[in-house]
Formats: sequence, structure tokens, C-alpha cells
Amino acid sequence: MTPMVRAEQVCKNFGALNVLKGVTLEVERGQVLCIVGPSGSGKSTFLRCVNHLEQVNAGRLYVDGDLIGYRERGGKLHELAPRDAAKQRREIGMVFQHFNLFPHRTALGNVIESPIHVKGLKKNKALERGRELLDRVGLADKAEAYPAQLSGGQQQRVAIARALAMDPKLMLFDEPTSALDPELVGEVLEVMKELATEGMTMLVVTHEMGFAREVADDLVFMDAGVIVERGNPREMMADPKHERTKAFLSKVM
Repeated sequence: MTPMVRAEQVCKNFGALNVLKGVTLEVERGQVLCIVGPSGSGKSTFLRCVNHLEQVNAGRLYVDGDLIGYRERGGKLHELAPRDAAKQRREIGMVFQHFNLFPHRTALGNVIESPIHVKGLKKNKALERGRELLDRVGLADKAEAYPAQLSGGQQQRVAIARALAMDPKLMLFDEPTSALDPELVGEVLEVMKELATEGMTMLVVTHEMGFAREVADDLVFMDAGVIVERGNPREMMADPKHERTKAFLSKVM
């Protein structure tokens, strides 16, 4: 079966800075992969490459068998037009560190925006689906609240509902709890745990090691733009094989 995500020797440079140095990995359908590592290791950059928010400088990325961001002709890659890249991105949900909600729209308004204007969903259907999703993330009673009236954890749960409203086949989470006060982290992680239980394929960049141990099928440790170690989360945390992994885990756990 085709993996949901396949990265082949992915490289990304920002000027003279080599951020990703040949990242290769696969993520199977329904799998939860957590990526951990020190700041600047390339974790978030890799996630942004998966949905072509960043262009790769070398290598290839596939989601559900489709080459992301490019079309291949005669062995050469040609970048897709922005409209075509956006079509691919519709099926890849992404939740960022910061919520990026429209401040002038209610929680429900934020959730239904893309289904109506991007997918062409009828407003009554979008409203019905939007209310279902807000209920799913525990915010049925906040549908008419504006972002400024919500806590950080509630805003992040609206952001998750907004991503789910596009019916993605893959969800990317880039440090979704890092901007939250500690007492609000749990409510966001609970929603993510439920998504994992329901079989959603997820790539999660996180420092929440307890979540990674409990929910992830695989754990990847990245450092300096490369994958240093990958394995079962509990086994890696108990007995890391690489010295760099061991040093990192000793600091964060």
C-alpha cells in the first residue's frame, strides 16, 4: 500500500544555511509520527515542506502517492502554479504554533470560511458541518464567540476544527501547544489523541514527550537537519541508541 507520506532525500537551504540535509522517511496511513529535537534542527521546516509552504531544494515529497509542489517531466521537476499547489494543500490540514484565526469572525465563521470559499460548499451544509466540528473539539457552546473572547486553548481547538473542515487526509501539527499556558495544554492534546484514535494520519512536531510516548506510533529525533534516530517512542525514551538522542532526552524529560 502506498504510504501517506514519503520523503526522499529532502534538502532545504535558506541562503548558505542548510536546514534539511537529505531527510528520508515514510509515514503509513493512520500512523502518528512525532518529531522531536532541539530548536533549529529542521523539524518545522520539514513539516512546511510537506504541504509546499516551503520549496525544497532537492529531493522529493509525496503525499498519498502524489508528488507535492512539482510536476516531473523527463526526469526534471517543474514547480506547480500557485493555484495547483493550493489544490494539493486542501487535502493537508495544518495547525500552527499560533492560531491565525480571523479576529473579525466568530469561531463558527472561522471554521466555515474555507469550505465555502475554497471548496464551494453550500453555506447551510458548511454551518451544519462547522457546528459538528466545534462540538467534536468541545466548543459547541462557543460557536458565536470571537477569538478575543476565547482562551488560547480554545482558539487552538478552533484552529483544529478549521483544519478538519476541509476533510484532510493528513494532519500536520507544528508545536500546537508551545504558545499555550501550561494549564491549557491538556485540552488541545486530548483533541489530538481523539483524532489519533479515529485513525487520522498525523505528523506532529512537539516537545510534549508524554503525548509522544502515549500516542505516537513512531518517534523521530532530528538534529542539525538530519534524522538521527527513529523508533518506538517508549523504547527510544527508555534506551536511546545515539548519543545525541540521549543528550536531548536527558534535557527534556
